[in-house]
Amino acid sequence: MTVEEPVVAGTSCQTEDDKSSNVLIKKERQKNKRKKSLMKEAEKADNRGVCYLSRVPPHMDPLKLRQILSEYGEIQRIYLSPEDPAAQVRRKKSGGFRGQEFSEGWVEFTEKGVAKRIAKMLNGEQIGGRKRSSFYYDIWNIKYLSKFKWDDLTEEIAIKNATREQKLALELSAAKRERDFYLSKVDQANTLSKIEERLNKKHKVQMIPKVKRNFPQKKPVVTETGETKELSRDILAGVFGGS
Repeated sequence: MTVEEPVVAGTSCQTEDDKSSNVLIKKERQKNKRKKSLMKEAEKADNRGVCYLSRVPPHMDPLKLRQILSEYGEIQRIYLSPEDPAAQVRRKKSGGFRGQEFSEGWVEFTEKGVAKRIAKMLNGEQIGGRKRSSFYYDIWNIKYLSKFKWDDLTEEIAIKNATREQKLALELSAAKRERDFYLSKVDQANTLSKIEERLNKKHKVQMIPKVKRNFPQKKPVVTETGETKELSRDILAGVFGGS
């Protein structure tokens, strides 16, 4: 029994090492698969071509645009830039189309040659389709972008979003400063008005007029000749205590 125990321990150690090595091998295989898939995607991305739409007809959305352009070639991705919100508000107020409209767009085709051919064939041509459609008489404004990748578009969109957010943050901070300045001026005006009220009350208290009593004065005695009759010295002395 004592001889067999180290043999069993050795086999267990070997099995654990085998398990760890198998796990590492699986991880390496998964990494290799991912690398291969990424390489394939990169190759496909290099073969793709992007077309630019300088104008998107009214009532046109990504779904309708895909339906029309997919007849000429396989499409991977579409991005349409929404119109200015202020223009949308003005259009709604004037009674126009109340849905979402777009100002420009990008279309990614699976092959560069297809993208070049479509841009050359459709640019300046009538969109056509069904006559009942609202963009039947509109004209294509499409151009192939040489050496332009979809990643460039995403980077440009990210930069635009960052600048817009930064601008919005600056506008909000400026509005906050104006609000704080206005509130400080309001508080200052309130304190000044209270001080003025206290001063006015104090001034009113100080400016209360003294009460003056007017006693009626008796007229001096007048003789028949019109001369004032003077009192004798004896009477005055008796009144005022003079000698």
